[in-house]
Amino acid sequence: MPNSPSDAPRRITVQRRGPLLVEGPVEVELEDGTTVSSDRFRVALCTCRRSRRYPWCDTSHRDRAQPSDE
Repeated sequence: MPNSPSDAPRRITVQRRGPLLVEGPVEVELEDGTTVSSDRFRVALCTCRRSRRYPWCDTSHRDRAQPSDE
C-alpha cells in the first residue's frame, strides 16, 4: 500500500546547478495530468526545462555557460 508506515522515504538530492536526483523507482505526474514512470534506481529530474526528454534530465543545462560564483 502506498504511503504506509513501512515505506521507506524517497531520497531527493538537490544540486545547485543541475537536476533533482531522486531514488527510484518513480512516477511523475506532469502538468497536463499524464504520468511517466521510471524503474531505475536513481533518476535525474530536469529543473531548467531545456531537456528534450522532459521531465528527465538530458544534461541540456550544460550547453549554456554558467555564471561564475566568484
